[in-house]
Amino acid sequence: MHTISEYREEFIAYLDSMKITKEPRNLYEPITYILGLGGKRLRPVLVLMTAEIFNTDFRKALDAAVAVEVFHNFSLVHDDIMDDAPVRRGKTTVHEKWDINTGILSGDAMLIMAYQLFENYEPNVFRDLAKLFSKTALEVCEGQQYDVDFETRDDVMLPEYLKMIEYKTAVLVAAALKMGAIVAGAPDEAQQQMYNFGLNLGIAFQLQDDYLDVFGDPKTFGKQVGGDIIENKKTYLYLKALNSGSEVIAKELEHLYSIHPKEAEAKINAVRSIFEKTKADQATKTAIADYTAKAFEVLDDMDINPENKELLRQFGENLMNRTV
Repeated sequence: MHTISEYREEFIAYLDSMKITKEPRNLYEPITYILGLGGKRLRPVLVLMTAEIFNTDFRKALDAAVAVEVFHNFSLVHDDIMDDAPVRRGKTTVHEKWDINTGILSGDAMLIMAYQLFENYEPNVFRDLAKLFSKTALEVCEGQQYDVDFETRDDVMLPEYLKMIEYKTAVLVAAALKMGAIVAGAPDEAQQQMYNFGLNLGIAFQLQDDYLDVFGDPKTFGKQVGGDIIENKKTYLYLKALNSGSEVIAKELEHLYSIHPKEAEAKINAVRSIFEKTKADQATKTAIADYTAKAFEVLDDMDINPENKELLRQFGENLMNRTV
């Protein structure tokens, strides 16, 4: 087995070798730009790692790994347009650097390119990868729509929110793990176990992202801290604080989430203070730990080499303790 950093380096080298320079430049340059902004490369690393866990040369999974990363970045380009986000990974977003129409069209091209990469596999592997990918892509769209709907709803419940982040974020993490197992020809049961491991890990990952959006360090987070508050997104933090039992605090929080001040800093600070006062921050940390533990329970039941289990466990622990 290789280390996580080695998988990442191999993936980045392969991705760099696929840079698109053809015309029209305004379609392809934004794709090269967003894919070159870096990021954690979490999902492609999982594809490669899983393939090798099931005794297959991880290089055979490189095309599937690129497909996952291209799709993920496609979703970010469109999400940034919907959120009117100015910054992604510390750099100008695609629609701000070019324009909204270019962002939409380049994103569409990325989705098609992701599917094309599966054509490099044998027919049975292509079928299984494409089937999983189609299901996952549709669920990601459903999750994004839930996210948009929640911004204008005042009755969002915690189970609804957890379903939203499962679809918007966790299913792609789960699919990445299962894709590596598919490329390796792992048994169906093992593929499903990998998927379930990734699903719980993905929920923990998104809850951690919610937490860092409010309490992260702007120097390392890579996005605008407080962005969810500015957009009035009903995150786990918000819902926990709203249900803390204090009617006064609930009304204050609801008021803050009904306004769009030109200068958002005071609003962000006020909401952050409420999250701390109601211990919503601590509740979110607990939920992150709980979902990570659920992922590790699935991992414990897997029939794989103990050293490989430890590598996946280490990966999960690093995610839970990340600051970016």
